[in-house]
Amino acid sequence: MSANTTVSTCRTGILLVNLGSPEAPTAAALRRYLAEFLGDPRVVEAPRWLWWFAMHGVILRIRPPRSARSYARIWTDEGTPMGSPLIAISTRQREALAQRMQQHHGEAVQVELAMRYGQPSIASALQKLQQQGMQRLIVLPLYPQYSATTTATVFDEVSRVLQGWRVLPTLHFIRDYHRHAAYIDALAGSIRQHWQQHGRAQKLLFSFHGIPQRYVDAGDPYADQCRHTAQLVAQRLQLDEDAWLLVFQSRFGREPWLQPYCDKTLEALPSQGVKTVDVISPGFAADCLETLEEIDIENRDIFLKAGGDEFRYIAALNDRSGHIDMLCELLQPLIP
Repeated sequence: MSANTTVSTCRTGILLVNLGSPEAPTAAALRRYLAEFLGDPRVVEAPRWLWWFAMHGVILRIRPPRSARSYARIWTDEGTPMGSPLIAISTRQREALAQRMQQHHGEAVQVELAMRYGQPSIASALQKLQQQGMQRLIVLPLYPQYSATTTATVFDEVSRVLQGWRVLPTLHFIRDYHRHAAYIDALAGSIRQHWQQHGRAQKLLFSFHGIPQRYVDAGDPYADQCRHTAQLVAQRLQLDEDAWLLVFQSRFGREPWLQPYCDKTLEALPSQGVKTVDVISPGFAADCLETLEEIDIENRDIFLKAGGDEFRYIAALNDRSGHIDMLCELLQPLIP
């Protein structure tokens, strides 16, 4: 089938994009995935020649086996032969959103899923939409808070692919939705439901993925948007200021990243009299390595070993109906 063959009456294509996953929990698969991810100049802002030697001479020799062991702890057969929770959940999100769009718009709206790094690629997903006769493209990076390290890289890759098209679709790019009322409601609702089922801990931690402090100093709005999200959810839940904390996880390397650090905070809380915590990671639209392994396994161990009594992770919004409702509300104004 040629790239220009039209097989349906699709007028609007929706492209959901998340970060990505290795194809398997093996050192070889991690080496390929990390080479693509860490090779993106948006992700690591450093002189290219210097970073190339560091990445290929040290990082891609040392990190893949360790990362593979971490992925193996969360790997699953659910939903996809790839076994990645991120891929499985994202696939369910796409299916649920496509079903909603089918109910309201028929064949006029099609939904495809892509990963910024790994498979399914942005190029392959866009080709599918092109083959269906897409005239309007809505790109939704599943990053509620904007950062050049995440959202902007999606724009870069979409732009690169579209440069090869003769006929361009009308393009709508959703930059962020960190304060969208439906997103805040969905987060607050998931926390309330968790409390109803498990009780409420002494402290609620909002843990966001970190980025180097110098990126924020250079103008990246990510940190402010994370704080805004946490504040809005806390307000929606009517929490006192001492009932919640904002922290940042997943730092890499020796330079300062956004603080306070999640692991250091959890290590210190028991000595401050906080023995039970609930932790949610609002920046992740789907559970993945950073939530299932780093937060719910590694950081749980840190807290309990430091003297904590109970650690409860509140799952990402994933394919909850409230999350799909939110995505529909976000997209609907852009669909004729």
